[in-house]
Amino acid sequence: MYQTWMRFFSPGPAHHRLGLVCLGVGLQHGTLPTVGPRTLDHHVAVVVGAGGGWYQGADGRRTTVTAPALLWLTPGVPHHYGPDPDTGWDEGFVDFAGPATATYTELGYIEPERPVVPLSDATGPRAVVARIARAARRGNPLLEVETGAAVHELLVALRRARADLAPDGDQVLQALTRDACRPMSVADHAARHGMTPAELRHAVRRAAGCSPKDYLLGIRLGRAKELLAATELPVAAVARRVGYDDPAYFSRLFSRRVGLAPVRFRAQQGRSVPGGWSDRIPDPDDPPTIGD
Repeated sequence: MYQTWMRFFSPGPAHHRLGLVCLGVGLQHGTLPTVGPRTLDHHVAVVVGAGGGWYQGADGRRTTVTAPALLWLTPGVPHHYGPDPDTGWDEGFVDFAGPATATYTELGYIEPERPVVPLSDATGPRAVVARIARAARRGNPLLEVETGAAVHELLVALRRARADLAPDGDQVLQALTRDACRPMSVADHAARHGMTPAELRHAVRRAAGCSPKDYLLGIRLGRAKELLAATELPVAAVARRVGYDDPAYFSRLFSRRVGLAPVRFRAQQGRSVPGGWSDRIPDPDDPPTIGD
């Protein structure tokens, strides 16, 4: 026996221009029927929260699926899958499409080459699927935008839940974040971890979807923006604070990535902070208020 609930949507052209659209959502459990063989023209994320089964791709080989796990069904790829007929499984699925899928694939959030991905915990992804299901109620005037936004959240939740990533984030990324503003090259960072530059590149791309250079640059420029907006430090001093001895080189990097020169950014965003700039992230459940 099995139980199934699903809804399907047809977003318009304007919604597709948002980057991602949700095409459908479903919640199922039990000894569900086998799916396929079939080939789709869009993406589907199938989150298996309990039970187990199998997946078969174009090569004809079967892969065992053990919950918690994710099945990536990608456009143009033949697939065939189903739960174990004795135990069944519990799944939530989300169909989606849009031009942003190419970028999410490039960043490693969608992995066509890994159709079966073990998860450390399906709680986060399942909560997003449940929100999409609630938004799918009949007559919701915000349906397309609300569910499309939730697909972005789902991709982040699935990335965070991957079993090959440490629960609190990759240690290499934590160390890079800590040392990002020190005047160190990528080779220096690699040596600090006992890795070759190639090994560091692989680790960072796997964990963050970008190169070590881009990862460090993002952190450095974020800190530079904070200093430009909240202090009166000269641009040269800001450059040194974030790891660049050459202020002209820093200004070129900043302008290329941000689209504004540092002095222009300060003119737009600068504000006096008499109490000093805080690095402490406010508690979202107890944010600062006027009376504090």
